[in-house]
Amino acid sequence: MSDCVFCKIRDGEIPARLVMRDDRCIAFDDVNPQAPVHVLFVPLQHIPANTALTAEDRELIGHLVLAAGRVATERGIAGSGYRLVMNSGPDACQQVFHLHLHLLGGRQLRGPMG
Repeated sequence: MSDCVFCKIRDGEIPARLVMRDDRCIAFDDVNPQAPVHVLFVPLQHIPANTALTAEDRELIGHLVLAAGRVATERGIAGSGYRLVMNSGPDACQQVFHLHLHLLGGRQLRGPMG
């Protein structure tokens, strides 16, 4: 999508602090972090939201979760714990309509989940 900010980051049109990139996803530090560690994991393929996923995307979602676990270990938060969040749609406050997984940690995460 030509107007998608995550596609522009993927294509190098918008700078980002890259954490990792492979043949399926890109990960970068969130520009508005909600925790000391806040990394976004974005599939290279443009998928607007969870509702657009198909059975063929199972491996991609697993890949995002495994990549987040590796980065949590690299950032030193795997032992103390972290949160993985995937928002889908306006009521969930999804701001960029390109599927993405948030890795949050580095402090005790408080508060209700909704």
